[in-house]
Amino acid sequence: MNGIDWLGSAAATFTTASFIPQAWKVWHTRHTADISLGMYALFTLGVGLWLAYGILLTAWPIIIANCITLLLAGAVLVMKLKFG
Repeated sequence: MNGIDWLGSAAATFTTASFIPQAWKVWHTRHTADISLGMYALFTLGVGLWLAYGILLTAWPIIIANCITLLLAGAVLVMKLKFG
């Protein structure tokens, strides 16, 4: 793995991990009133597009990070719709 891949992997790790506290908090509190439905819907769509882009490029840091982020952001979006 070269320096550019390490940089991309580090960036992907931190940005992906940033969603864990939000998903964890919503899961435990079931409180989603302060979460923007529009933001999470657009963000989840964008992450899905980033994932498709990574797949087309066969860029594993992009693929792995966006798979995980899509799961986390998608979970928050589903909880927002359910607990709303």
